[in-house]
Amino acid sequence: MSEEYDYIIVGGGSSGCVLANRLTEDASARVLLLEAGGKDTHPLIHMPMGFAKMTTGPLTWGMVTAPQKHANNREIPYAQARVIGGGSSINAEVFTRGHPADYDRWANDEGCEGWSFAEVKRYFLRSEGNTFLAGEWHGTEGELGVSNLKEPQPMTRAFLQACQQRGIPYNPDFNGAVQEGSGIYQTTTKNGRRCSAAVGYLRPAMKRPNLTVRTGCLVHRIVVVRGRAVGVDYAQKGTRTTARAASEVLLTAGAIGSPRLMMLSGMGPAAHLREHGIDVVADLPGVGENLTDHFGIDIVAELNGHQSLDKYNKPHWMAWAGAQYLLFGSGPVTSNVVEGGAFWYADRSLPIPDLQFHFLAGAGAEAGVPSVPKGSSGVTLNSYAVRPRSRGTVRLRSSDPAALPVVDPNFLGDPEDLKTSVEGVKISREIFEQAALQKHFRRICFPDDSVRTQADYEAYARQFGRTSYHPTCTCKMGPESDPMAVVDPQLRVRGVDGLRICDSSAMPSLIGSNTNAPTIMIGEKAADLVRGNR
Repeated sequence: MSEEYDYIIVGGGSSGCVLANRLTEDASARVLLLEAGGKDTHPLIHMPMGFAKMTTGPLTWGMVTAPQKHANNREIPYAQARVIGGGSSINAEVFTRGHPADYDRWANDEGCEGWSFAEVKRYFLRSEGNTFLAGEWHGTEGELGVSNLKEPQPMTRAFLQACQQRGIPYNPDFNGAVQEGSGIYQTTTKNGRRCSAAVGYLRPAMKRPNLTVRTGCLVHRIVVVRGRAVGVDYAQKGTRTTARAASEVLLTAGAIGSPRLMMLSGMGPAAHLREHGIDVVADLPGVGENLTDHFGIDIVAELNGHQSLDKYNKPHWMAWAGAQYLLFGSGPVTSNVVEGGAFWYADRSLPIPDLQFHFLAGAGAEAGVPSVPKGSSGVTLNSYAVRPRSRGTVRLRSSDPAALPVVDPNFLGDPEDLKTSVEGVKISREIFEQAALQKHFRRICFPDDSVRTQADYEAYARQFGRTSYHPTCTCKMGPESDPMAVVDPQLRVRGVDGLRICDSSAMPSLIGSNTNAPTIMIGEKAADLVRGNR
C-alpha cells in the first residue's frame, strides 16, 4: 500500500505537533504526522499533578540506560514519552527557555548561523500564550498556554524563604532579563489543565482537511532514493505502508528516536551500521554521538507533619482532591508538584548560573527518587549542572525496528560535572538547613548525617543521580567544517536531500534549563525554514 503527501512528519512530540500546525496553515500542503505512541486520552495527562505517575508505564518506552560506569554501573530508568505530544504530554510542565547566552553560543561559538537569541526570540514569543506576563520577554497570543500556579503549596513558599535566607534572591520571572535567583516556575498549563503541544498546537490543526494524523505507527525506515529522502516505510496494526513525500521528510522523533531511525535507515556511522548488516546510505559519524543530558541529584527531607502533597496519597484526601478538581478546577491536582526552583552558582566567578534547582512539594514523586518512611510526608530538592561536559551515545541494539536502542548518557564522564554536581547537593542541603524549612522538618533523610566529606558527597552523587529527562544533541547542527555535524543551520541532513531533523537532537549543545520550550521554538523556526521564511 502506498500514499502520497507533501510533507511527512515522523514523531508526534513537541516539535512534530508544532510543524503539523504551522505547515497546514497553507491549505494546499498535504501533511502526514506519524506517531508511534497512542492518543493522549489518559486522564492523568491533562491533570497537572499527573506527571509524577507517568515517568514509567505505558506512556513511555520503558528504557533504561546502559550501565553508567561513573555512577556505580547503575542502569538508570530513562523515561521517553510514547504518546502524542511526546514529552510535553508527560513532563513536569516547567516553562523555562535557558539563558540568552546559550543561543548566542550556538550562533557565535558553534557555527549555527541564525540561532542567536536575538534571532530565535521571536519564535519563543510566537509560541507563548502567557496568561500573566507580557512585554518584550513574553508572548500572549501563542498556542502554548503558560500560566502561574494558582496557589503554591505552603512548603514551596517555605522553600523560597529558605533560598532567600541562604542568599539566593527572589526572582519573579526566570524567562525575563535576569535568570539567577529563586522563584515559582511558570508552567505549561491553562485553566488548571496541562497545555501540551498536542493540546495547544495539534488539536486545532486536526480540524483542517489537509492534515492526516496516525498514531500507533512504528516507522521502520526513511526511504532514500538516489540521495533524496522520498518517504517512509511504517507499520500500523501489522500492516506495512509506504508513504511518499513530494517535498520533505521531517524527522521529529526526539533525541533518542531520531538518531535511532536515522541509523535504521542507513544514515549514521558507517562501521556501526555495517555491524548490524545495514546498508550505508550516508556515512554520518555524528548520528547518535554527543548525547547530552542533565544529571539531577535529589535530596529528601521528612516533615514533622503532613504539610506536603504526600498528604493526598491517603485515599480519603485523594478523593477530596479529585472532587475539588472536578467540581471547581482548583486544589492540589492543579499543582505540577515541581512548583519552585532556582538558578544559582557552583562557581561564583561565572557570568551566568551553572546550577538549576527544582523543588518538589512531595517525596518519591518520580521513579527512582528516594522517599520518606511509609505514612510520613516529605519534600524533595533536585539540582544539576546546567551545562555538563560529559557526552554519551545512542547506538542500535540490532537492526530490528522494534528493538530499543542502547542509550549511554555517560553521566559524570567529565570530572568537572562531578565537581559542579556536588556543589549543587551541598547548596541544596544548605537551603534545607535554613530556618524557614527546618521548622517543618523531622530530619533530612537523603543525604543523612554520614555524608560529610567531599568523598562522601561524590559517592552520594554517583549513587543517587538520575536523568532529568533532557536528552539532546544526538544529531547536532553545525557548520560544514564540523565533521560531527549531522544537520546544517537550516536543519537539513548533510548529504541527503529532502530530509530535515527538527527536534532537540539538532541542538548543538544543551541549553542551561528545561528543554521543552526550546524544542517547541525549534519546531517554530523549522516551520519557517521549510516554508522558505527567514
